[in-house]
Amino acid sequence: MDSEAEDSQSNAVYGVYNENLTHKTILVGDSGVGKTSLLVQFDQGKFIPGSFSATVGIGFTNKVVTVGDVKVKLQIWDTAGQERFRSVTHAYYRDAHALLLLYDITSKSSFDNIRAWLTEIHEYAQSDVVIMLLGNKADMMNGRVIKREDGERLAREYGVIFMETSAKTGINVDLAFMTVAKELIGRSVELPHEPKFRIHDVTQVKKQETGCCSFT
Repeated sequence: MDSEAEDSQSNAVYGVYNENLTHKTILVGDSGVGKTSLLVQFDQGKFIPGSFSATVGIGFTNKVVTVGDVKVKLQIWDTAGQERFRSVTHAYYRDAHALLLLYDITSKSSFDNIRAWLTEIHEYAQSDVVIMLLGNKADMMNGRVIKREDGERLAREYGVIFMETSAKTGINVDLAFMTVAKELIGRSVELPHEPKFRIHDVTQVKKQETGCCSFT
């Protein structure tokens, strides 16, 4: 396929997308669920055991994700999960384009707190923000206390995307951010006479291969 044909095909799928846009993407969830490790795994492709103390305040990384022929700029913010920093985190919700909400599959309390996090997100974030629920530390099967089905059920209840990830092994980490990027494109581009962009169509093959994902 020549370059003109490729460009035409890309435009048919994504419409006219502005690659100069920077999408603010925020990692949220309880302290210790692996937000910083997830970001480092995505940004640097590695896991650094025992190297992170609790995040204090806010830090961010810029990363470009390529979706087909389209480049999506993500500005990914790593937030502190401790209660005393919650008011700081609230301020960053307001102009966020995407929120990745993490819990630890080995920690019941981190999962139980997801509803409170989602309540805050719906209170402070924009109504069209992309929300993804991530059950992190999926490599720790022996310590699992939250079944994948529980995460899927909660995601269906709130109408958000769901995956399980491992910041340690990299399982579904790239896929999670790629899925967010695809959804951001879909919500940024109006395709006349076309059905609404559906994440399910993008990741169905991955789901069959890994059993990682659930969609509403």
